[in-house]
Amino acid sequence: MPKNDTESKPTARTVAETHREPVSRRDAMLRLGAAAGVLVGSAAFAKWRWDKGGFGQHLAQGERVVRDFRLKDAGALDMAIVRGVPKDESVKPATPEQLVAAALEAMGGMKRFISNGDVVAIKPNIGWDRTPYHAANTNPQIVGAVVKACYEAGAKHVVVTDASCNEPGRCFQRSGIWNAAYNAGAEVILPASHRFRTLRLRGDVLDEWPVYTPLVSADKVINLPIAKHHNLSKYTAAMKNWYGVLGGRRNRLHQNIDTSIADLATFMRPTLTLVDAVRVLMRNGPQGGNLDDAREMHTVIASVDQVAADAFGCTLIGQKRENLGYLKMAQERGIGTMAWETLRTREIALG
Repeated sequence: MPKNDTESKPTARTVAETHREPVSRRDAMLRLGAAAGVLVGSAAFAKWRWDKGGFGQHLAQGERVVRDFRLKDAGALDMAIVRGVPKDESVKPATPEQLVAAALEAMGGMKRFISNGDVVAIKPNIGWDRTPYHAANTNPQIVGAVVKACYEAGAKHVVVTDASCNEPGRCFQRSGIWNAAYNAGAEVILPASHRFRTLRLRGDVLDEWPVYTPLVSADKVINLPIAKHHNLSKYTAAMKNWYGVLGGRRNRLHQNIDTSIADLATFMRPTLTLVDAVRVLMRNGPQGGNLDDAREMHTVIASVDQVAADAFGCTLIGQKRENLGYLKMAQERGIGTMAWETLRTREIALG
């Protein structure tokens, strides 16, 4: 079971609770006043928590709401592409953990992104009631490796969560992500109605919408999608993964899917994006279901530019970046670049 999520402690009923003395009117008024003070203080604290990243900011007319978790430093690299398929077929491919380690090392290490005491939210794709072999959800070994790397870098607390499309309990369990994240020390949070807060995003399509609070109230956010085909957007990974930050009837957004994806990527600017391409769903996405639709690629893409990560990632399923309308929109908004080759990029082959 996830830590601190579903566990509750029974409350012991003491003798003092059983044999209470009568309370005077004056004492009752004092207690009510104290309770009101606590409520006011709690509300103020909650507002401080939310305003931390700009929810309470004064926006100019037409200005979009942004949750920007990006770093301000230049860093060593903007993007790393790690492939773990050896030239010698007698040698086993690199493991997901090895791919993550190599990608993070190339990017300057997880300490470049995570500081001591950080609360980190990790957003895998846990949308579907599928096994890892179906390549519909993020590989659980990738998730576990990233959780461990965050703690090794000094994170105080790591949360792993997503707002699933299918029944969440089955998605979290059958994907293998619940066990992998929990065993690595993360708090695994299942989506529930009380975890959403309605927010006006001021996007072209996304105006007022329920937002999943665990993914926007951390100090750092790591986007951890899986690369795969999508029957509407043609390809899904980094930018489309932010659909999991929304509640409500998300299927309504499919009528203008490119703009909604661009709106979401405008709102969510992650600290780091790591794209799982260990096993890639080549067709019949995003849910899949046929093992023959997935292909082993043993690849991980790490980037501080989610647009660039998608511009390269789409080539893994034979798609072209210029065919993805949301990439062009994101570039025009200044979120990132489609020309991933122009970034400080390193390609690494393991084995």
